[in-house]
Amino acid sequence: MSTVASATAHSPKPPDPRAGRPSFRERIDALRNLPPFLREVWRTSRPLTLATLTLRLVRALLPVAMLYIGKLIIDEAIRLVGAGAVDGGFGEAWRGGQLDPLALLLAVEFGLAILSDLLGRLVAYCDQVLSEMFTNAASMRLMEHAATLDLEDFEDPELQDRLDRARRQTMGRMNLMGQLFGQAQDVVTIVSFAAGLLVYAPWLILLLGVALVPAFVGESHFNALNYSLNFQWTAERRQLEYLRQTGASVDTAKEVKIFGLHRFLVERFRTLSQAFLAANRRLAKRRAFWGTLLAALGTLGYYVAYAYIAWRTVHGDFSIGDLTFLAGSFRRLRQLLEGLLVGLSQVAGQAMFLDDLYSFFDIEPEIVSRPGAAMVPRPIRTGFVFEDVGFRYPDASRWALRHVDLELRAGEVLALVGENGAGKTTLVKLLARLYDPDEGRILLDGRDLRDYDLDDLRANIGVIFQDFVRFHMTAAENIGVGQVDAMGDRGRIEAAARRAMADEVIAALPGGYDQVIGRRFRTGVDLSGGQWQKIAIARAYMRDAQVMILDEPTAALDARSEYEVFQRFRELSDQRTTILISHRFSSVRMADRILVMAEGRIEASGTHDELMAAGGRYAELFELQAAGYR
Repeated sequence: MSTVASATAHSPKPPDPRAGRPSFRERIDALRNLPPFLREVWRTSRPLTLATLTLRLVRALLPVAMLYIGKLIIDEAIRLVGAGAVDGGFGEAWRGGQLDPLALLLAVEFGLAILSDLLGRLVAYCDQVLSEMFTNAASMRLMEHAATLDLEDFEDPELQDRLDRARRQTMGRMNLMGQLFGQAQDVVTIVSFAAGLLVYAPWLILLLGVALVPAFVGESHFNALNYSLNFQWTAERRQLEYLRQTGASVDTAKEVKIFGLHRFLVERFRTLSQAFLAANRRLAKRRAFWGTLLAALGTLGYYVAYAYIAWRTVHGDFSIGDLTFLAGSFRRLRQLLEGLLVGLSQVAGQAMFLDDLYSFFDIEPEIVSRPGAAMVPRPIRTGFVFEDVGFRYPDASRWALRHVDLELRAGEVLALVGENGAGKTTLVKLLARLYDPDEGRILLDGRDLRDYDLDDLRANIGVIFQDFVRFHMTAAENIGVGQVDAMGDRGRIEAAARRAMADEVIAALPGGYDQVIGRRFRTGVDLSGGQWQKIAIARAYMRDAQVMILDEPTAALDARSEYEVFQRFRELSDQRTTILISHRFSSVRMADRILVMAEGRIEASGTHDELMAAGGRYAELFELQAAGYR
């Protein structure tokens, strides 16, 4: 649990409130994200996009139509009263046809109300389906792009923050689509209401605009502050998620219980979450206060206009129906304009969040195939050569490898031994082009490794690292991931399991190869560390690779089991170039050649007998291990 302590050992320090705060220019520039966003929505489903836009357009015209019908109903009712049409009673007026125009108007308004409700439900349906489709498409694009990035990128904390923000945007930005489409609908409604007001009192629209500007500016300002808050706290939110997972996970449950860590983790979570809550609360209070004050200006403008319309009606310039229509139009227009302006500021704020998504998509990997890249020779004839290779991890002061000269001959079984941090795994990562050397070069059959097609190179390398992934899938799928295009080949999967001695583990499972393993899901069955490692080793046998690498994946096995696995690996790796990495020196004695690594350099090379005869670090470490078994 040292990772828990290191990740949370310091008290949470609130981020700099100035960090990540976008300027007005940056907020405007963020609007450039809207066209690509809308293009992606369009590509997600053209029929649904067209359907929701068409439905919204029709629905946008209904409010002004209903309000105008209401005006006609009031005017008709007043006319009937003034003409004494109902003095003889309802029945007589109905039979005489005097109520027919009023009944028709009421029927039209009722029909429009039913139509508006129906259109609203259809729009909600289209938006919901389109939203789900877009979220799925964006999530898949995120995963596909993440797969192209360099391993170095994933080890960069800053990129982890960007990835976390991008992941959140795939799930949280579809309300932006509804907002944009809704605002387009509101614009059509606003134009229709404005046309009515222009006929009666054009200056009312100018009054309305002036009254709403302060609310728009205030909302825009607080949306920017909200984005700034979320940006600043990205790392802390990742830490909150880490603490949440660590405190309630099957993978950590044993140590949390034994060491009594639950109080420590809960207290860390409480301290950090309350700091985030306090920052949110301060912003919410300021937003509520200023929002209320600025909105009051809009309300004042409405009542000035309302008083003007009432005076014109009393003066005889407008009818009662006109009064109802104008007052209703002004009120609705104010609400719509206020919503539109506030919505525009929110759209600008959400466009800044889209920056997080699109900036992640803009990250380009550096380790890629060159144009016209060559395919890996089949078979590999001479092997790999490291020429004065040096490599240093990003932001690290110490070289992980330096001045490494090494020949790995085709068909050779090579063992790498050395203490932790000696550079063994780094050497393997360079061989698989998970990284490129900072100095020197690596040759394959006399040609620079960077000249070969990257996908083809990795397809020819079967490697299992000591920190292999435990997929919470079926046993067959856990093995099949070693060669995804052969996932459905059960015979190949079973053969790989036999080679890795994982067939006995699978035979004991209730569902055999179809049994979900791991405790994440209800039907899952967990395995011991050694059993998991045999499953992982079987992945390497799934791949018809020319180069096979086992990077300490047998650490959870006892010495005898590890020796048996390596012996089987040696027998089954005939005609393949093979690398074995292990801390148990006795297990690598069957290798054709053993390299002893220390502090990023190759210290010695030879067979077991040659290295023992030469003395030095290998002989010393071998004797120390051998003494432990005596």
